Amino acid sequence: MSSRNAICPNCGAEVRFRWSGAVQTTCEYCQSILVRNDLNLALVGKAADLPVDISPVQIGTEGIFNGKGFQVIGRIVYRYDLGTWNEWHLLFSDDSHGWLSDAQAEYAVSFANPFTVAPPAEGYLERGMRMEQHGVQLTLTVITEAFYETTEGELPFRYYDKEKCRFADFRTSDGRFATVDYSEEPPLLFLGQFVDFGSLQMKNLKEFEGWPTV
Repeated sequence: MSSRNAICPNCGAEVRFRWSGAVQTTCEYCQSILVRNDLNLALVGKAADLPVDISPVQIGTEGIFNGKGFQVIGRIVYRYDLGTWNEWHLLFSDDSHGWLSDAQAEYAVSFANPFTVAPPAEGYLERGMRMEQHGVQLTLTVITEAFYETTEGELPFRYYDKEKCRFADFRTSDGRFATVDYSEEPPLLFLGQFVDFGSLQMKNLKEFEGWPTV
């Protein structure tokens, strides 16, 4: 994992990049949203306050997935009808990156993938419909209407001017899933699997009063 430093154009604080591929970050001191072109940072907005949640994951949390170490370097927060959920951006020890979805104590790890077959059009989504991607048959189980809430830390793309987002979640019978993100044009595909919290062997977790230290 590599890191480079820059200066926040709003407050002058040092901005540390844990990942050389980061496109967007948030200044830890003034909460400015910064978009990066090499080490030139452009101020594009102000991050909304992070919602209060009870997720034990935080920026700097480390863990292991499929034998590879990772560090949490960013997140996107969404609001939907059950509250909020986090998409934590993971930087792996081989400099690859992925996502840890953290919603209502359900965890899943996923990675961006190209479509092998065109996804269903957003306006024609129906629960129970089938889709095949990368040779895997998937069934649409959940359609989520969500609102972009805020971001924190480093992201692999610009993500600061979103409003309403729609996600289609497809699943298999063996715990794998695909999510089609219609907030982008063209849509994005993420493939992954559900995981038990303990299997990720995470450390540097957030501590809550009265909770045991992990």
